Amino acid sequence: MKKISILMAITATTVAFGQSQKSNSIKYPDTKKGETIDTYFDAKVSDPYRWLEDDKSEETAAWVKAQNKVTYAYLDQIPFRDELKKRMEKLWNYEKIGAPFVRGKSTYYSKNNGLQNQSVIYKKGENGKDEVFLDPNTFSKDGTTSLGGLDFTKDGTIAAYSISEGGSDWRKVIIIDAQTRKVLEDTIVDVKFSGISWKGKEGFYYSSYDKPKGSELSAKTDQHKLYFHKLGTAQKDDKVVFGLDQKRRYVGGYVTDDMKYLIITAANSTYGNELYIKDLTKENSPIVTIVDNFNSANGVLENEGTKLFIVTDLKAPNKRIVTVDVSNPKPENWKNFIAETENVLSPSTGGGYFFAHYMKDAVSSVKQYDYTGKLVREIKLPAVGTAGGFGGEKEDKVVYYSFTNYTTPGTIYSFDVKSGKSEIYQQPKVDFKSADYESKQVFYTSKDGTKVPMIITYKKGLKLDGKNPTILYGYGGFSASLTPSFSIANAVWMENGGVYAVPNLRGGGEYGKKWHDAGTKMQKQNVFDDFIAAAEYLIAQKYTSSDFLAIRGGSNGGLLVGATMTQRPELMKVALPAVGVMDMLRYHTFTAGAGWAYDYGTSQDSKEMFEYIKGYSPVHNVKKGVHYPATMVTTGDHDDRVVPAHSFKFAAELQEKQTGDNPVLIRIDVKAGHGAGKSVAATIQENVDIQAFTLYNMGFKALPKK
Repeated sequence: MKKISILMAITATTVAFGQSQKSNSIKYPDTKKGETIDTYFDAKVSDPYRWLEDDKSEETAAWVKAQNKVTYAYLDQIPFRDELKKRMEKLWNYEKIGAPFVRGKSTYYSKNNGLQNQSVIYKKGENGKDEVFLDPNTFSKDGTTSLGGLDFTKDGTIAAYSISEGGSDWRKVIIIDAQTRKVLEDTIVDVKFSGISWKGKEGFYYSSYDKPKGSELSAKTDQHKLYFHKLGTAQKDDKVVFGLDQKRRYVGGYVTDDMKYLIITAANSTYGNELYIKDLTKENSPIVTIVDNFNSANGVLENEGTKLFIVTDLKAPNKRIVTVDVSNPKPENWKNFIAETENVLSPSTGGGYFFAHYMKDAVSSVKQYDYTGKLVREIKLPAVGTAGGFGGEKEDKVVYYSFTNYTTPGTIYSFDVKSGKSEIYQQPKVDFKSADYESKQVFYTSKDGTKVPMIITYKKGLKLDGKNPTILYGYGGFSASLTPSFSIANAVWMENGGVYAVPNLRGGGEYGKKWHDAGTKMQKQNVFDDFIAAAEYLIAQKYTSSDFLAIRGGSNGGLLVGATMTQRPELMKVALPAVGVMDMLRYHTFTAGAGWAYDYGTSQDSKEMFEYIKGYSPVHNVKKGVHYPATMVTTGDHDDRVVPAHSFKFAAELQEKQTGDNPVLIRIDVKAGHGAGKSVAATIQENVDIQAFTLYNMGFKALPKK
C-alpha cells in the first residue's frame, strides 16, 4: 500500500516566484447530487454522490471522462511539463537487474533495460547462456497487464505464474513447462490475494473468493478459501482445503521446503491470524490447530524435521522466533529461539542460516544465526539505510541482499554465508550524484508529547529560508514501515533543491505492535496529529513554509492527506491524496475493506465509534467557505482494493465547496488499479503530472536552467 510520488523543487536563485496560478477559470464538470440518506444510531447522514459508487454505469464512466478532460487540459497548459518529462525519462532510463535465484538446474533473474513498461524474467541455463523466460511486455499492447507472481516446482521443471490485467487484484494463473515454456493446461481464473505453492509436481495451493455478484471491482468479498489444484484436472474440480466451514476473510497456504507440511494462515483482519498445519506425508491427515485466535501475528518460518520455527508477536510486540515440535505445537509449548529485543524483528532464512533483520529508528541492522540459535555475526551493511533479502535455499553457499536509502540507488550484494563477505553484485548506473545529497534524521514532538522520527533529505548546502518546495510523505497504518529507499522521482526533484521528508507516524510498524496500535481505531487521530506536527516542525525550522509545502500519501496515506487537509487546510499549499480511503463510513462495504477494521473500526461498531470516524472521514468533513489547498486527487478506474468511488466522492465534495482560486482536480488512470504492476510509462507520466501541478501551484513558471 506504499506508494511514493515526489515533488520537484526549484531554488529561488534560478527562477522568479510568481503568484499561485488562478483556478477561477476552471469549469468543473457538473456532478449531480442524489438524495441518499443513511441512518447511523439515529443520526442521519447524507450521501449525495452515492451514484458514483456504481463503476459499471455509463453515467459514472461519462463523469470520469469529463473529469479527466478538465484535468489534462489544466496539466497541458503548464509550460514546463514536457521539459520535466524529458528529464524524468532520461534519469529513469538505466538498466535494473534483480537478485538471481536458482530453481532446478537453472538460474533466473529480472531485468529492465530502462524504460520497458514491465521487467523481463531471464533464464540462465547450464550452458551459461541467458534467454528470455517470461516477457510481461508481450502480455498486452499497452503495458497494462503485469506479472503478479512466479513459482516453480522443487525440481524446477514446471512453473506457474499469475497475471494482473488493468491493475486488478483479481489474477489469472498460467501453468507452463519451464524448459519449453509450453502452456500445459487451461488457465486458472478468478484468483485473488494469493500466492502459489507447489506440492511436489502433483499440483499447487492457491486462495480466492467466490466471484461476487455485481461488480467484481467493488462488490464485497469476505470468505476466502484455500484450494488445491491438481495438475491435469479442471479448475471446477479443485478441492477446498480450508475456508468452507470456517469463514475467514484472508486465508493463505504454503508448503514447507521439505514438502512435508502444509502451513495455513487464516485471518479476519489485516492484523492477527490463526495458524494451522497439515502433515502431507500421511494421506487424509487432519488439519491441526497451532494458534486458535486472532490476537497475535504468527507464521512458520522454517522447519527441521518435526521441529518448527515460528515467528510471532505473541507476548513479544517486537516479534521473536520460537521453536516447537509438530506433535504438540500449541503456544504453551513454545520455546524462545531468538528472543524479542527492543527493535522490531523481520527474519529470513537462506544458506543454512537465519538472518534476523532488525529495524532501529526505521533503519536496518542484520544479524546471522545458525540453527542452534548461536549468533554467528552482525553483518556490516554498506551505510545507514534499508537492507532486504538474505533469503534462499538451505543448500545455497551465497545469498543476496539489496541495500538502498534516500540518496543511494538500490544495489544488490552477494553474501558468502561462511565468510560473511559482501560484494557488489549489481550496481545501477544512474545519472545522479549521490555524494551531493544528505539525509538527516530528527525527532520532533507530536501534539501529545510523543517523540516521532523523521528523515529529511536534500541537497548539501540547503539554505533554510522557508522557501524550499517540500514534499511531506506519510502513511501511518497497518503496521507498515516507511524505511529509506531511493526513487528516481525523488532524484529529479532533489537535484533542483527540493526537500523530501518522511516521518514514521504512529500506526506504522517501525516500533512494533504498540506503535501500530497507538494509531488505530479511537486513537487514529494520533496519526494525523503526528503528520501535522511534522509539517509544523519543517516550517519552524525554516526548511519550508506553508506556501511551499505539499503533503502526499497513498491508500491509507491518502486518508492521511484527506484528513490533514480538511483539519488544517491553511498548513499546506498543495495536497496530493492518492488512491485514498476517503469515505470512512462505508469503506467496509467494498471488496475486502471489512478486513481493515482492526485499524479503523467501523461505523456500525458503536455510536461512539461512528461519531469518532465521522469526525475525521475526509468525504464528510469538506465544508463550504473554506480555502482548501490546491489539490490533485489520483486514482485508478480498476482499483479493486480501495475502490475509486472514495476518490470520486471526495473530489466532488471539494469541487462543490472549495472557496478561492486553488484548483481541485482528479486524475483518473484508465485500466489501472491500486498501483502494483503499473507500467513504467504510466508511472513516469503520473510523477511528471504530480510534480508539474505542485510546482505550478507554488508559483513556478519555469524549471531552472542547468
